[in-house]
Amino acid sequence: MNHQQEASIRVGQQMTLTIKSLGINGEGIGYFKRKIVFVDKALPGEVVHAEVTQVKEKYAVARLLRVVEKSKSRTVPPCPVYEECGGCSLQHMDYQAQLASKREIVIESLRKYARLDHPPVAETIGMDNPWSYRNKAQFQVGKQDGKLIAGLYQTGSHKLVDLDSCRVQHEATSEIVQTAKQILGELGIPVYDERKRTGVIRTIVARVAFGTGETQLTLVTATPDIPRVKELILELRTRLPQLVGITQNVNTQKTSLVFGDKTTVLWGKPTIAEKLGDLSFALSARAFFQLNPEQTKKLYDQVKKAAGLTGSELVLDLYCGTGTIGLWLAPHAREVRGIELIPEAVEDARRNAEHNGIANASFHVGRAEQLMPKWAKQGVRPDVVVVDPPRTGLDDALIRSLLDVKPKKIVYVSCNPSTLAKDVSQLLKKYELVSVQPVDMFPQTSHVECTVLLKLRGAND
Repeated sequence: MNHQQEASIRVGQQMTLTIKSLGINGEGIGYFKRKIVFVDKALPGEVVHAEVTQVKEKYAVARLLRVVEKSKSRTVPPCPVYEECGGCSLQHMDYQAQLASKREIVIESLRKYARLDHPPVAETIGMDNPWSYRNKAQFQVGKQDGKLIAGLYQTGSHKLVDLDSCRVQHEATSEIVQTAKQILGELGIPVYDERKRTGVIRTIVARVAFGTGETQLTLVTATPDIPRVKELILELRTRLPQLVGITQNVNTQKTSLVFGDKTTVLWGKPTIAEKLGDLSFALSARAFFQLNPEQTKKLYDQVKKAAGLTGSELVLDLYCGTGTIGLWLAPHAREVRGIELIPEAVEDARRNAEHNGIANASFHVGRAEQLMPKWAKQGVRPDVVVVDPPRTGLDDALIRSLLDVKPKKIVYVSCNPSTLAKDVSQLLKKYELVSVQPVDMFPQTSHVECTVLLKLRGAND
């Protein structure tokens, strides 16, 4: 390493930078003496004054001191705790600019990792109202100055930020959390203390079904018993008449995971009814469901459009989770088979299929890279494969398996542009990249979801 260059940036140094683009976590990217510098809350096109807080081999991190030249896209964040909370990272940026920069992030990733100069990336599909879109609030509970608080941990710290309301949450979930917090305080039910490992209530989870308006409350506790539980249920039911179920989940472990294994219904129904397009779902406290139903529908419609089904295809839905994408496509395909590693999710998927009277979809527990080639050997070859992997992207073995089985189309649903682009670069050996459609699932944050269509080279439609 060149020590002269290393010495050219040090912690505590102040610098003036021009911000060139937006990073994958919503931070501004500038260059100082040819080194990348990440500046949180700085926007592309701005000239900023910043102080270096960290120096690494390939980059540095700096704190924004002041904006010297402001971007036209800069706005005042409407949330009063925006700076402390860290749940959102782009409230300081006008919404149209957010959509444009998310598209840029996808283009940049495909340029960098898949070496495509002009990747076919469409404009980002946004929301008419990019607020109040989250159907689930999961707030940690704590004590501050003797008062019970509920909210999110500050980014990279263990400080809990009390949230009385949250602009990206559906109003119904905020109301449930606030009311539950109040009642727990009034009844003096002890809050769990991580350090001492004492107390009862760890997390308040509220969920609303956009399609039906039904709501559910789950209290995650560190102990099997809740003191004054009868009074608690009565107060919750009285003050929150829209609740259809109150559930308790017990998590006795010292862990950052929210849920434990044991869930019991304290009152009411174990599930709420949600609708998505023509499909309906019964959601239990721990069942996975997309957090932004309005955009989920748009995303799934893009998957359907990319798949271009005629009714004669066998579709494989890999990393299928609770089967939502597979069930969305089933009416337009000959047969859908979903594969998922988590047995509970497969149970949910089967129940969802049955619940919606969908007979041409089946769901299987296992690894896609094992089941897909096995079926292909038996003569069951997919026409279209849909993949919706976690943030880490596709397993290498699965990429090899796809290149081997050679479905005519691969529809890749991604929540991480970097891993998407790395996977696409591998698949380009036998596939061509036809289209990339970004969808804004989480306005005010730097997340971007994409639907990507890859076609087998030389394949006829």
